[in-house]
Amino acid sequence: MLIQAHLGFAQLHRLELSKADYDLLSAMMEVQRPGGEVNASQAELRARVGLSKNRTSIAMSHLVERNVVLRPEGRYRSYFIHPYFAGYASQEEMEEALREATEAIKAGALVAPAPPAPSAPQRHLSAVPARRSA
Repeated sequence: MLIQAHLGFAQLHRLELSKADYDLLSAMMEVQRPGGEVNASQAELRARVGLSKNRTSIAMSHLVERNVVLRPEGRYRSYFIHPYFAGYASQEEMEEALREATEAIKAGALVAPAPPAPSAPQRHLSAVPARRSA
């Protein structure tokens, strides 16, 4: 059993994750290695939680864009759960990883988990003036 950091989980509500996002993250946490490495395809993860292929792809995109899941370049079927959310083999390993992650974020070498960037406000139809007929 891995030890999870409370630091990240206390902030998950701020990331605007959907139920499918949470389900996919949960499946990834089940199969992670200590430190957060996940070697599983989206199809394997999808089968664990019963999501469609499209919904799994969207959920993974959400987790990646919010920096909860990190995707190394050029590595097939390999993901890393952000150190703030990953599981660790010991309390000491977790404390060291969190300290290193915090320093890396401050140095700009690691991105912090963040909610999606605000999108441009959409105009509501009531804001469009009605056309007058002649």
